Amino acid sequence: MIAKSQKHWSGDVADMLRVREGFVLADVDAQATPGYEEGKVQAAEDLAAGSMQLDEYQERLYARSRVDATNAAVLLVLQAMDSAGKGGIVRHVVGSVDPQGVSITAFKKPTPEELEHDFLWRVAKRVPEPGIIGVFDRSHYEDVLIGRVRELAPHEEIERRYGAINTFEEQLAGSGTRVVKVMLHISSDEQKARLTERLDRPDKHWKYNPGDVDERQLWPQYMDAYQQVFERTSTDHAPWFVVPANRKWYARLAVQHLLLEALEAIDPQWPKADFDVEAEKKRLALT
Repeated sequence: MIAKSQKHWSGDVADMLRVREGFVLADVDAQATPGYEEGKVQAAEDLAAGSMQLDEYQERLYARSRVDATNAAVLLVLQAMDSAGKGGIVRHVVGSVDPQGVSITAFKKPTPEELEHDFLWRVAKRVPEPGIIGVFDRSHYEDVLIGRVRELAPHEEIERRYGAINTFEEQLAGSGTRVVKVMLHISSDEQKARLTERLDRPDKHWKYNPGDVDERQLWPQYMDAYQQVFERTSTDHAPWFVVPANRKWYARLAVQHLLLEALEAIDPQWPKADFDVEAEKKRLALT
């Protein structure tokens, strides 16, 4: 399926970016723009056109949930190394729709209360309600990424979590939520350049975290952890999509496309009036 506004795509982007059997993260060129042969200028125009379409789909979805008994929702899961552009996706893609129909959660280090429960306890409380586009800016996958790399949990527990995640996401899909899982893939050199820019610009200092350098030193281990995540949790009901993200404009356009496809598959329609429209027009004219 190709989103109607994305006429400059050369094929099925979702199919090109989807993780399938035999996928190897190390083979992905973070500088590439799979399926898109235009440049940054045209991409900006396509992003604007897609924003209008995304906004209409989101409003239809929200309106439907407020009138009919619909269970449809969308959950966008964003995972990436630091500075890969998750914030830009939230601002420039998700930010183009009415905020009342969006729920954004950025999962941080678990609180003492959260640590008293299973790792999915806090996640289950934040899944989007019907009619809502939910965004996880980092997610339950932190518990098998950082957990594995930093050895925050025993190996047996990490293995259990893969299965628990698959079951959890299958239940989400079964209840009407379309799960779109995106890994924004940047190169190590690109991350270094972006972190350097944050240090060089006072207006970017607030974005810099000294801990980013500590995590950067574990880059190979994180790439291995992501490979394991893809192999263990890319399923038919909740596949992974790896989006090359060295070019921010491409990453934003690609994620927008994936969201549009998810919404087109739901195909929310405007609710029909439960009153006599013509009669109401006449009544209104008399006032």
